[in-house]
Amino acid sequence: MSGRTHRARLTFSEIERAELENLSNSRTAATREVGRAKILLAYASGRAISDIAEMLTVSRDTIYKCIDKALGMGVSAGLKDLYHRPRSARIDEEAKVWVVNIACTKPKDLGYAAEVWSRKSLAAHVRKNAKEAGYPSLTKAGKATIQRILSERSLRPEKIRYYLERRDPNFEAKMQEVLLVYREVFMETSSNTRNQDVVTVSIDEKPGVQAIANTAPDLPPVPDKYPTIARDHEYKRLGTASILAALDLFDGHVIARVEHRHRSCEFILLLKDLDSYYPQACTIRIILDNHSAHASKETRAFLATKPNRFVYMHTPTHGSWLNLAENLFGKMAKTFLRHIRVQSWEELQVRILKGVDEMNEQPCLFRWKKFDETGA
Repeated sequence: MSGRTHRARLTFSEIERAELENLSNSRTAATREVGRAKILLAYASGRAISDIAEMLTVSRDTIYKCIDKALGMGVSAGLKDLYHRPRSARIDEEAKVWVVNIACTKPKDLGYAAEVWSRKSLAAHVRKNAKEAGYPSLTKAGKATIQRILSERSLRPEKIRYYLERRDPNFEAKMQEVLLVYREVFMETSSNTRNQDVVTVSIDEKPGVQAIANTAPDLPPVPDKYPTIARDHEYKRLGTASILAALDLFDGHVIARVEHRHRSCEFILLLKDLDSYYPQACTIRIILDNHSAHASKETRAFLATKPNRFVYMHTPTHGSWLNLAENLFGKMAKTFLRHIRVQSWEELQVRILKGVDEMNEQPCLFRWKKFDETGA
């Protein structure tokens, strides 16, 4: 038989009892307050401390603290934590700064093989070197401690975010030239008056489009049973294709080729397509990047046979995002290239060109957003 405590009986009013019962059955109140309400109700009903501990799976010390607060200061006090003066931090700011400094240093610079820290490796390094560095409070620091220190400074040294260094000294000037052309074309499209002397196209290449074949047939969706297409995980690679495309910035018309590679000879074929499509009396102004095929010996030899026919306007080095043809390829990726599977490389070529024809049936005007917003 369990021994009885020598503490006094706990009594409370009907209102307090009702409040405790409501709290003990609550699903939204704090868990610790719900548990304390159950302790007080059980103790007031005459249950032994051992029985309460077993019933609620809490320690005897927890029960004693709750009961003693209720007996000494009332039921409400038994439900709450007593105020206590917070302890001074064991890990001071100087120690935290030391951790941050390590986190901002690459592991390889400290003699490790890794390029970036993991929480585990950073914590291990801190523990190993804390005492020698004069920060004994960090000798037992774990991953959670390191995480808290780094979170205070919004640091994530295990991650890498890529950026693009501007290496073209004339980046701004070249960018302004391209944007001025976009503004000119925007004004033409806004007034629906095309310059008959100069047409402007954006040219770009999308290499590495994979020709992938299924090894088993796709299974179609079944209403109320299988909501999606089912596709076997295995597949067969049939090579890759390069899409070379020219986007007319005035009317959205696309001229494209699908080739195995994108060398000078393929680029020259695209230029010939442009030459055949547009009236001979006009100049074709081309916005394009700095790919070697665009200015190779072979390409220059072809351009020499068409004097005053083509005018290049290069985007800055590492500024290919200024080329609106990039948006064209983005649209392709979201439409007919999405999840595409074929039985041969030639089928991929045919379907891409068919997709371009479908785009030309309902051409889309790609505009530089800045001009759409300002109307300039």
